[in-house]
Amino acid sequence: RLLDLDRDSCIVNVGLLCFISTTFFILLTLLSSFLYHFLKWQIVYTYYLFLAFLYDKKQQHNQNETVQRFQYDAFISYNTHDELWVMKELLPKLEGEQGWRLCLHHRDFQPGKPIVDNIVEGIYSSRKTICVISRHYLESEWCSREIQVASFRLFDEKKDILILVFLEDIQPQHLSPYYRMRSLIKKRTYLSWPKPGIDTQVFWQKLRAALEITGSSKN
Repeated sequence: RLLDLDRDSCIVNVGLLCFISTTFFILLTLLSSFLYHFLKWQIVYTYYLFLAFLYDKKQQHNQNETVQRFQYDAFISYNTHDELWVMKELLPKLEGEQGWRLCLHHRDFQPGKPIVDNIVEGIYSSRKTICVISRHYLESEWCSREIQVASFRLFDEKKDILILVFLEDIQPQHLSPYYRMRSLIKKRTYLSWPKPGIDTQVFWQKLRAALEITGSSKN
């Protein structure tokens, strides 16, 4: 026996489907724009920490099989505005005279590899990370990510792997957006580049001593 069917109930309301699809697409676009505009660097930071977590687990797995060997003695985190100081002062002293192996962006990053991956790999392939702090450094989002990844490694491994070098006097209020850095400064000893006319020998001695430390952090 055939059932009587309501043909109208079988007709798809194309207009309604188009309305729902368009509304969903608009809301998705607005949400994506909102997240990108207001949470862009938080998302990038989370991605950084995720990469650091994966790299850290990989390193721990390798340590269980073989003795860990670092490719570099120190990863140098600096802003391009301070590159002249790095090339004229830091590099000749640490590599030329003291014989340390340094990891520098322009020289040691792998071409074609995402910069985020290069940063994480550079930090974890080095015994230490030296952050060259200046006002330009504090204004750089990339430098901020580098010190955050290095801080994650510091708190995870609980070793003295982070060295802060201040090229100029930074007022506390200028550090207010950088809570993690302020916390590090309160708990750890940092180095300040001497003012013009002051002998730099003590500075280099302290930096060398910091690079030679291999023990666990006291934090």
